[in-house]
Amino acid sequence: MQELHRGKQSVVFPNFPAIEANAAIVGKKEGEGPLREDFDQITQDTKLNQASWEKAESELQKTALELALGKASLRYDDLDVLFAGDLLNQCISSSFAVRDTKIPFLGLYGACSTMAESLLLAASFVNAGYARRAGAITSSHFASAERQYRFPLGYGGQRTPTAQWTVTGSGCCIVSSSGKGPFVECATVGKIQDFGIKDANNMGAAMAPAAVDTIRQHFEDFGRRPQDYDLIVTGDLGILGKQIVLEQMNLDGFDLEGRYNDCGVMIFDPERQDVHAGGSGCGCSASVLCGHLLRRMREGKLKRLLFCATGALLSPVSSWQGESIPGVCHAVSIVSERR
Repeated sequence: MQELHRGKQSVVFPNFPAIEANAAIVGKKEGEGPLREDFDQITQDTKLNQASWEKAESELQKTALELALGKASLRYDDLDVLFAGDLLNQCISSSFAVRDTKIPFLGLYGACSTMAESLLLAASFVNAGYARRAGAITSSHFASAERQYRFPLGYGGQRTPTAQWTVTGSGCCIVSSSGKGPFVECATVGKIQDFGIKDANNMGAAMAPAAVDTIRQHFEDFGRRPQDYDLIVTGDLGILGKQIVLEQMNLDGFDLEGRYNDCGVMIFDPERQDVHAGGSGCGCSASVLCGHLLRRMREGKLKRLLFCATGALLSPVSSWQGESIPGVCHAVSIVSERR
């Protein structure tokens, strides 16, 4: 039997599970950013005709799932399993979004690393033959996240320069044992890193050490260097966190300049949109991956992508109790052709 484990924290997928279809839906603000042409749907109504922000976020996920299935001419019952998660308590956006679909459901919580986590697990199931098709989906909503993690919108609290803007959006991938790709080649499962940062308005600094650790471990486990990838992208470190990663990786002997970017930096235009340090949230990396990056791979503009979604594993309760903010990052290598 072929050894599927690599190095210390990584796995390979010799059957190269295919991303058969993908879709992204975003809100009005995200639709005004530089990636607006790459999203499948831009909603002008941030409540999506729902009674609450939380219900609106569920509608985002349901729409992303239906858009992705529609692209591959699939139905709900064509999926053997769905991996889904979000930022809200008990992952209610995900469970409520799919409760009427009858799709076997595995709920996840990796905070903003959930897109990489769900894609990694979907690829694992398909590669091992546990599923013919698996879905990977996540979401976030600016207003529902603000209500849970910070202050109600009506409070009008001032945002610090290091604060980021939670993306209203959702992304979905349908992973299959057959298809034209792109293909999931391998992945590195991240470890929790905690450098003692307690400021919930400085998520980039809290998560950056996890990104550095996982990317470095990925290179070590596979004997690779930055130049083996056309693009290395983190999930939502924002402007500050991105700079930390560049500086620390350089100190470790890896020059990422010109090959590295962050979804939280890419999704908004800091000159025209007041988002302070950039975008954040599960929907940030999900919509950039499922809208912009996979489109570029299908167009032949990217051959090998290292997608490293990052998550801050805090809760309102842990913050109130004075706990620091642990971070985690999972890396998934996606290629345009089976090798």
